[in-house]
Amino acid sequence: MTKSADIDVSVVIPCYNEEMNAGPIAEAVIAQLEPLGVSFDIIFIDNHSTDNTVAIIKAMCLRDPRIRLIANTRNFGQMRSPTHGIYAARGRAVIGMCADFQDSPELLPHFVRRWQEGVDIVLGVREREKSGLMLSVIRALSYWLAKNFGDFQTIPNATGFGLYSRRVVDAIRALNEPEPFYRGLLVETGFPLETINYVRPPRVRGKSKNNFFTLLDFAIAGLTGSSKRLLRAPLYLSVLGAVVSLLMLVGAGIAFFTGRPIAGWLIGMVLQAQFALIFGFMGLMGDHIRQISERTRGTPLVLERERVNFPEDYG
Repeated sequence: MTKSADIDVSVVIPCYNEEMNAGPIAEAVIAQLEPLGVSFDIIFIDNHSTDNTVAIIKAMCLRDPRIRLIANTRNFGQMRSPTHGIYAARGRAVIGMCADFQDSPELLPHFVRRWQEGVDIVLGVREREKSGLMLSVIRALSYWLAKNFGDFQTIPNATGFGLYSRRVVDAIRALNEPEPFYRGLLVETGFPLETINYVRPPRVRGKSKNNFFTLLDFAIAGLTGSSKRLLRAPLYLSVLGAVVSLLMLVGAGIAFFTGRPIAGWLIGMVLQAQFALIFGFMGLMGDHIRQISERTRGTPLVLERERVNFPEDYG
């Protein structure tokens, strides 16, 4: 069995009820990586599937020592489970991809070549993808919010499919994020990053586990995980309210000296001042919450039920 220190590339494939895709995606990955002459392993991390996914992967593990399995005790969501699989990998480079063939295996040789040439992060960026109007609106809104309020710039239409060098993975792991928005954290590290455009095909087999609410939850979690500045938004509104309140005070003064009624101006000024105070305190509380979140990390990403085909020296 290959020692963990000798593995060039680890391919991490999160799955949930992918009994139709687990075998074909493993075959496709092997077909792309074997001709490159690199040592590799494939790590499936199963998020508590209710079909035969785990049994199928276990059978593959018996036939091929390069295939490994992590089975979670329950479903830990779309952010924590894939990231745990990436942290568990021991390759000098790690590739993250989906099991449903929407992340094209044909791009893997390009990722590996660019890594061998010194690039730390190579991400696939989808050129286009058919989606409904509501999903398109939510996606566009989430990108706009991330661009204008994010702590760092995310890459639109990058799903996280790509290759990350060992030092990138170790750097992100050291951040100890309890709800890691991985595609955002890749940018946050500041390591050299390249993108390659590709047309994302429709799912080949099986049914997507995503619906409107799971995608909305993912978008919100990603935004809150990569945009702590949103917690300061009430402070900006407070400043705006204070400015409006001062303008109304000026208006009341002008009305007084010109002999016009000032009651409306004063009432409006008091209301605006109250809103400014409320939003000011909300903003201060939000910033305190941000600082608390920075200091209280350490929650495990997932709990494992079992591991299959991991050598003792894998770590």
